[in-house]
Amino acid sequence: MNALPFGWTSVLIADVAHIVGGGTPPSKDEECFAPPGQGVPWITPADLSGYRDQTISRGTRDLSTKGLASCSAKVMPAGTVLFSSRAPIGYVAIASNPVTTNQGFKSFVLPKEIDSRFAYYQLKHIKPVAEALATGTTFKELSGSAAAKLPFMVAPHFEQKRIADKLDTVLTRVDAVNTRLARVAPILKRLRQSVLAAATSGRLTEDWRLKNAADVSADPSSPPPELSQMIIPPTWMWRSVSELSAKVTDGVHKKPTYIDNGVPFLTVGNLTAGPGIDFSTTRFVSEDDHAEYCKRTYPERDDILVTKDGTLGVVRRIETDQPFSIFVSLALVKLVDKRQSPYVSLALASPHLQIQMKGVGTGLQHIHLTDLRKDLLPLPPLDEQAEIVRRVESLFAFADRLEARLQTAQSATERLTPALLAKAFRGELVPQDPNDEPASELLRRLQQDAPSSSTRRGRKSAA
Repeated sequence: MNALPFGWTSVLIADVAHIVGGGTPPSKDEECFAPPGQGVPWITPADLSGYRDQTISRGTRDLSTKGLASCSAKVMPAGTVLFSSRAPIGYVAIASNPVTTNQGFKSFVLPKEIDSRFAYYQLKHIKPVAEALATGTTFKELSGSAAAKLPFMVAPHFEQKRIADKLDTVLTRVDAVNTRLARVAPILKRLRQSVLAAATSGRLTEDWRLKNAADVSADPSSPPPELSQMIIPPTWMWRSVSELSAKVTDGVHKKPTYIDNGVPFLTVGNLTAGPGIDFSTTRFVSEDDHAEYCKRTYPERDDILVTKDGTLGVVRRIETDQPFSIFVSLALVKLVDKRQSPYVSLALASPHLQIQMKGVGTGLQHIHLTDLRKDLLPLPPLDEQAEIVRRVESLFAFADRLEARLQTAQSATERLTPALLAKAFRGELVPQDPNDEPASELLRRLQQDAPSSSTRRGRKSAA
């Protein structure tokens, strides 16, 4: 075991803190609760889900006087460190004013010699220890007796403050970086959608058409009503999925009999797990069953799959010769001219086709084959289709590189907080001052005060 930093000492948290549980009044009695600000602040673990601030003043509901009197919740003073002890273990916050909690917390009422922020950060640091001490079958819970056994390092009082001040500063910067990074993924998603929208409206290849397209007009037909404002180039046409397809069908309509090894059988999850078709988690059917299924649906290279149940409208072009079968939750589009498959697949994934396919605004929870066959897409000439696909793939590759760099940056920043906390509680984050009073003296005073002030403080907080 590593030696403690100079002047530090190690104790059980119960040696320096009064541990308080919480309670919940009868949930069906509305008179037990009050709107926020109109009763006694009452915190639940749900109030800390996604919560980023260090301190908290109240939750989504307060307790009324009746509610407080009818349960085991106790009013605890400002500065109390709240630690969720179940569902999940390890949310931490400091009470900025007197509060109560439900039974999902073990809270630590601290003496003035222990900086609440120092305890807050240390509890974050020892969350894995708390999880290891938890017990339970349905869900893990840290009991009061287990919480009392949490190891706690006590630094000299002024060093506690220096450590907490430093962590406040550096972790605020880390949080700011994480916030900025979190904004990038939605931007990349919008970029891809914008690229697809530009690709299937003619804007992406406007310069190409000026140089290469023949000066002829096609028969554009009419766009779908929901896209009546969308204007396509005169050399393009609106064509339905059925007009472009030899067959639009779906997969097996009965639950298959799975075996350990055989022919892969795809469901919606195999299309939603990543950017392509994920074969790593497929289940298998026998060769005989696969042959039977193929009488209805036989997926081949350059066919297009569309999810029509669950997550609607996910589009994947088949880029393998590996045989497989599909479930009824997947639609299969077999084009007459498979040279159009790369363009048609990205067109089906474009925002305006998704509007048609998913029936946006109608509450559609299933894509019907009859509707899919009627969906219209803007169709350029083959040579322009090829140029569109080339440009989309180039732009998507750029977005993929940005996404990879984003994930690398996020992984690095995720490691920063645990590393900084570990450094802090090794005594390496801030300089030590040899003039600081050792923690052993601080503890000695606490032990001398325990029969009087500390005990009275505990009784008062539990009253």
